[in-house]
Amino acid sequence: MVYYFTSNVVSPSAFIYVGKDKVENEELIKHGLEEDVWFHVDNLSSAHIYLRMNEGDSWEDISEELLVDCAQLTKANSIEGNKKDNVTVIYTPWSNLKKDGSMAVGQVGFKDQRKVKRLHVPQRENPIVNRLNKTKVEKFPDLRQEKEDRLKELRKKDRANQQARQKEEARVAKERKEKAWQRDHAYDDFLSEENIASSSNQDRSEDFEDDFF
Repeated sequence: MVYYFTSNVVSPSAFIYVGKDKVENEELIKHGLEEDVWFHVDNLSSAHIYLRMNEGDSWEDISEELLVDCAQLTKANSIEGNKKDNVTVIYTPWSNLKKDGSMAVGQVGFKDQRKVKRLHVPQRENPIVNRLNKTKVEKFPDLRQEKEDRLKELRKKDRANQQARQKEEARVAKERKEKAWQRDHAYDDFLSEENIASSSNQDRSEDFEDDFF
């Protein structure tokens, strides 16, 4: 089971989800997407909270209001962390998570510690947690299939973008070629044999100079 939440502090609304338990967390770790950002209480047991970023947004530019929502939800889903003040919540892109066979169920490491950011959470903010809990929905998704469908959609979009780029590049190349031809042949008519002949004195009558007297 996966719990889904909606944060309306940003527009469009943000999509947040969390596994029911550590077994479910393993599935979330395995089938996350590139646009997912992972949240966890530092040095304490807690749920794995995921924020799904909108396409094109950067995990480093998450608004302060949305970060607070994610941090409060993460703290609230930690048995020990929920009771404490002044806890630290860490977050990092899903792609930065590292998992190997030596790790316990639900445990993760990081590929690059420099991509791990920290948030100080002074205390639980009930209005925020209550607001988010009102949006809570329980589902039983096929995470593997969801990821495959999403990747298929992204590949289709990439192909369409690539075709559009190739079409535009071909158009620009054709336009440049036409302009180059026009530049190289700009004086063709002026220098044609007919024009040269019409401007030459060779075939004029003997008294053509009389016109000048």
